[in-house]
Amino acid sequence: MTISAPRHESGKLSEIDERTRRAWTTYRDSLRDLSGHDYDEAEHRSWERLQRKLRQLDDERAALHTGGDTDSATR
Repeated sequence: MTISAPRHESGKLSEIDERTRRAWTTYRDSLRDLSGHDYDEAEHRSWERLQRKLRQLDDERAALHTGGDTDSATR
């Protein structure tokens, strides 16, 4: 027997997946034309922003599976 997520949950997961792809694209694009010292400085900041965003999205994804709510204001 196949178990599928409710349509709302499935749509929300797709949205979170898309936001995850956009976060990675933003990270990549923020470093695209940089090199040397400029790259080193920007990479650290960009990586930290990416990690915060990915944690937020992981929390949202987990909340869908547990039926809970996320508190993105703490991130």
